[in-house]
Amino acid sequence: MIKEHDFAPFVRILGKGKSGTRSLTREEAKTAMGMILDDKVRPEQLGAFLMLLRVKEEAPEELAGFADAVRQRYDSDLKLHVDLDWSTYAGKKRRHTWYLLVALCLASHGYKIFMHGSRGHTPGRIYVEDMLEMFGLQAAASWQQTADELQRCGFAYMSVDHFCPPLGEIIQLRPILGLRSPVHTLCRMLNPAHAPASIDGVFHPPYGPMHQKAAKLLGIQRNLTMKGDGGEAEIRPDSECMLQWVIDGELSEYEWPRVVEKRFVKEDELPPEALLKLWQGETHHEYGYQAIVSTLAVTLRLMGDTGDNQELLNKAEQLWNSRKIDAFG
Repeated sequence: MIKEHDFAPFVRILGKGKSGTRSLTREEAKTAMGMILDDKVRPEQLGAFLMLLRVKEEAPEELAGFADAVRQRYDSDLKLHVDLDWSTYAGKKRRHTWYLLVALCLASHGYKIFMHGSRGHTPGRIYVEDMLEMFGLQAAASWQQTADELQRCGFAYMSVDHFCPPLGEIIQLRPILGLRSPVHTLCRMLNPAHAPASIDGVFHPPYGPMHQKAAKLLGIQRNLTMKGDGGEAEIRPDSECMLQWVIDGELSEYEWPRVVEKRFVKEDELPPEALLKLWQGETHHEYGYQAIVSTLAVTLRLMGDTGDNQELLNKAEQLWNSRKIDAFG
């Protein structure tokens, strides 16, 4: 008689029909993800597990348990000084990665920004990692390189492929499964450098509260989740944007108003050098400028700045206009 696989109960919990299915507890989720990370599940089980979660939609307790397992195995072996954790896993399709310039602007003013993500899993998208070389940057391949880059210029990027290779491999299953898996959500919640503040974006609005509650469970002091452009943490200046916050354990949300009334026409082409030219002040890009200032304003609030929306926008404009251009590029 064939003995049941140790991972089978977790698949059964998620797939036992409409009346029998339930979410995993945090401890169950931690155990299940631990087995996945330790390569103790069969490919058939992994595919079934991920897609059952996708159909059900992840619960905050499940995300917290998954993150617990990752942190237990792949936590940084260095104590890093990071002010803001910025996750970028969606990639952009119709607009430039203007939020990269927000991170560089903050870094040029002395903030320590750690960005992490993944690229290549969805055809036709632009990923931050592919933009780094243009600004004299390279993706870190280790925590030591991350620390060195933070010390050198205040900004560092590392792919999930380097700080948690098994999750990087699962993300690349996207074209095989035909859908993004819960790992895309999980990676956004990891805050692997243990920054006191973190920011992430979602594409589908129902995922916002899930991220918000998971961040609270994980003890992140200050977290902002937004329905950003293309699923990234970037304000669209011509559209209202729902912001969901965790500030010292308290949950709140409100809508950030559009800063321009007109709808911007989408560009036919997205030449990468447009980012560098705007950073260097060689050209003006109205959409890009407004997206940068708006995103910078809410990021300042996330990191503790006070004031109303207009005061934050004014400070964001001042920071952008006084950015240290020579620091990057």
